[in-house]
Amino acid sequence: MRSSSPHPARRHSPRPALAAVLGLLAACLGVLGPTAPTAAAAGGTLQQVTDFGANPGHLQMYAYAPAGLPPGAPLVLALHGCTQSAPDYYAHSGWPKYADRYGFALVFAQTTPVNNPLSCFSWFDATKDTRGNGEAASLVQMVRHAAAQYGSDPHRVFVTGLSAGGGMTADLLADYPEVFAGGAVNAGPPAHCALTLLQASLCQTSDQHLTPAQWGDKVRAARPGYAGPWPRLAVWQGTADTTVFPVNATELRDQWTDVWGIGRTPSHTRTLPGGTTESRYDDGSGTTAVAVYTVPGMGHGLAVAPGTGPDQCGATGTHYLGSLCASYYTAAFFGLDGPTGGAGAERQAVRTRAARDSR
Repeated sequence: MRSSSPHPARRHSPRPALAAVLGLLAACLGVLGPTAPTAAAAGGTLQQVTDFGANPGHLQMYAYAPAGLPPGAPLVLALHGCTQSAPDYYAHSGWPKYADRYGFALVFAQTTPVNNPLSCFSWFDATKDTRGNGEAASLVQMVRHAAAQYGSDPHRVFVTGLSAGGGMTADLLADYPEVFAGGAVNAGPPAHCALTLLQASLCQTSDQHLTPAQWGDKVRAARPGYAGPWPRLAVWQGTADTTVFPVNATELRDQWTDVWGIGRTPSHTRTLPGGTTESRYDDGSGTTAVAVYTVPGMGHGLAVAPGTGPDQCGATGTHYLGSLCASYYTAAFFGLDGPTGGAGAERQAVRTRAARDSR
């Protein structure tokens, strides 16, 4: 996967680096097209929540829950890409279909031009993407508010995001491992790859030449003293992505297999629709800790597959690319199609103790 980057070891002179920064502002991990109006889904509608508590990151919160959702259901936080909105991601990503089918609540967060000119989540700014600060703190407050409102199972809280939202997803998993049982990064960079906008441009287009241990240290440094369990991670990457190069998926794999203390040789592989390869990396108990989904020929965006079939979802659009339904396979990876959310009783007990200790 590293070799798919056309310039994996390229050095950047100041002039090209400046151009890369300007390119990031123009693309900001993918300009994802116009926003869509708030849409209705079976059993409920997307609702804006205007008072969800402390909001140091100046974000907006939207929530969706199927009618009659019982207490103890899972909760998923979804993060859009640049220039998108929460209603746009709601309308295109396919997540509401599986919230209705499997029974879980959704929170769609939204950033604005006040935070970033193109409404990108600030995954590259340490004042906004670190534990207790800025957007990261606001996002966790949304989760806590929704969990209290819906009576969500604290052991089955997940986060997923596209592009800049994928970068923030990786950061949140590192910053708040006691909050999230798992996450999915779609076309995004590793956790805490960048501290500045210039570094962000280099992260998304170049091999950073870090060892797995160095990548893992970035996660461990985000939550000092945390002893686990760590969140599980799904990585989605198109092989033809020229905005967030495929090397990012390799670096994410290296980062989180190191955090989990497991090898980088897949425990299982299988072929999904459209030739997508799923590579799973299991922990010592045989539970998949990391999964990488490689979508052949897909550019920068979220994989969707419009239709009414059980494994079809979403709507195509700018950077919503017709392939297979990533949300369907991500929901299954999270365990949302079953009663345990992919976590055994022992792991849930450890997570409960970690959450209690973090208060």
